[in-house]
Amino acid sequence: MRKLSYREIKGSAIGSDDIIAGNVSKYTVLPAGYCGQPKKGHLIFDACFESGNLGRVDHITEFEYDLFIRPDTCNPRFRVWFNFTVENVKESQRVIFNVVNFSKTKSLYRDGMAPMVKSTSRPKWQRIPSKNVYYYRCPDHRKNYVMSFAFCFDREDDTYQFAYCYPYTYTRLQHYLDNLQRRNMDYFCRELLGLSVQKRQLDLLTITSPDMGCR
Repeated sequence: MRKLSYREIKGSAIGSDDIIAGNVSKYTVLPAGYCGQPKKGHLIFDACFESGNLGRVDHITEFEYDLFIRPDTCNPRFRVWFNFTVENVKESQRVIFNVVNFSKTKSLYRDGMAPMVKSTSRPKWQRIPSKNVYYYRCPDHRKNYVMSFAFCFDREDDTYQFAYCYPYTYTRLQHYLDNLQRRNMDYFCRELLGLSVQKRQLDLLTITSPDMGCR
């Protein structure tokens, strides 16, 4: 009789995407059977912030983690975006992160795009080298598409943040539109069109030529 792999045992518990109900919040990932206090190198994941997305983390080995992203609001079949932080790292700790439940069959990750990373001491976003990024269909995850990337943590006191691409939050957008509105430009008009499912305002922007004005 064939023994089931760890991934097959864990994967069988995922009957549908709505099992991943919320983001991880300061979630410490410990090896199986470990009962003591978390040590340096036991990674702590967090996605409870604006634009964050990471619903579940599985410890595969000391060097490998499977990451499950939550689906889009009102569209459980669409899973692409991720944005999360990692802390409590060890210097020179090498890891492989597998984002295991992508919904897209085609991705720019196949053509050289790479995830973004920044850290406490290096606050500017930069791309992970594309040679360390792989996008493929994985039989261990119900033939879902998986994006794997390798990374080496180099500063123990830093918190690292990883994202699908450059994040642009709702709050940042609202601040930008507020600044435009305060300039009272006669060719720019901002109106409230409605509210989203999550009660965020949907803006209707009208931009016309200066001589026409905004009615």
